[in-house]
Amino acid sequence: MPHPSTSRLSPLRRDAVWDVRARQTVAYEVVLTGDLLDPAHDSLARAGIPAGTPTPTRRCVVTEQTIDDLYGDRLRAYFEAHGIDVHWLVLDSGEQNKGMEAVLRAVAAFDAFGILRRQEPVIAVGGGVLTDIVGFACGMFRRGLPHVKVPTTLMGLVDAGIGAKAGVNHAGGKNRIGCYHPPRATLLDPAFLDTLPDRQISNGLAEILKIALVLDAHLFDLLEEFGPLLRAERFQGHTADGERAADEVLRRAIGGMLAELEPNLWEHELERAVDYGHTFSPAVEMHALPALLHGEAVAVDMALTTVISWRRGLLGTAQLDRVLAVMTSLGLPTSHAVCRADLLTDALADTVRHRDGRQRMPLATDIGSAHFVDDVTVDEVRGAAAHFHDSRNR
Repeated sequence: MPHPSTSRLSPLRRDAVWDVRARQTVAYEVVLTGDLLDPAHDSLARAGIPAGTPTPTRRCVVTEQTIDDLYGDRLRAYFEAHGIDVHWLVLDSGEQNKGMEAVLRAVAAFDAFGILRRQEPVIAVGGGVLTDIVGFACGMFRRGLPHVKVPTTLMGLVDAGIGAKAGVNHAGGKNRIGCYHPPRATLLDPAFLDTLPDRQISNGLAEILKIALVLDAHLFDLLEEFGPLLRAERFQGHTADGERAADEVLRRAIGGMLAELEPNLWEHELERAVDYGHTFSPAVEMHALPALLHGEAVAVDMALTTVISWRRGLLGTAQLDRVLAVMTSLGLPTSHAVCRADLLTDALADTVRHRDGRQRMPLATDIGSAHFVDDVTVDEVRGAAAHFHDSRNR
């Protein structure tokens, strides 16, 4: 007779598969507003807090040294007026400080603060480097803290502050490590742009130009006509034309970027129009540090790929000249000394790895439209680089 307990056992099976499926709803607000630091308004105090939930009495705010120097007193007065006790962390700014050391400093600040995991969203106030650092730190800590972005640069308003990605540089690679961790909200106040130097305005205009060149011909026309005025007025609308142009350019740039990002937040589809200007620029930027800002490196990339389009007959000479003229009028470079053929070919090879084994390179086919190619050759890259070298020597 078999033992009573073994008679109730099922036959031995060595393989088993459980198919686990789950969906996660992702929703966040991008709010273009004004007077964000006016204590009469509660937008910043309640940032990231669901409706009907009490305003927290504590917040962790991470900012950068330049913003603390310029706006620290107003920020402290704002939170004091709303009865919020703030734990402050001030980080160094700049691409050269965008690494894991800064991320771990933020993580240590969250821990020291004793932050509640869901009720006290971290607030990041600063440029794109700062918001990337904080976003990545929040994605790591306890597997996900909510956070709020308050970009203070034009680059942050139209690009770095409004997406789901966060990343930092590693081993000489641009944004080599990171995560997808959307904020609960991004608050955009163009008033912060008033204290930016001209070069930082140009830096952000490069990302606006990117949207214009591959998605929005009317936006390109606006930059062509009003770009120098927007740069001079820092999007503050000191004149009637400047006010209208600033409003329309910001709305079109932000809306165009979000329209591209929203259906593909996790980048399951690697053919992305918003990768225009980001084929060669990661390597160019990292090799030129600190000489080039991110948008300047993107501009150099866009100039190179515009020449490739022109040499392929996808763009006419008049279109090429318009694009390069607008870049110059926006205070952007079209080339840099690090753009050697060997660096650019290595950059293309690294991008192929990043895009899962294919170039998936967006090339402009007209101002405002582009298509993707996988067949750009080393000779084409060298020829585009030589175009600017030859132009300088004419």
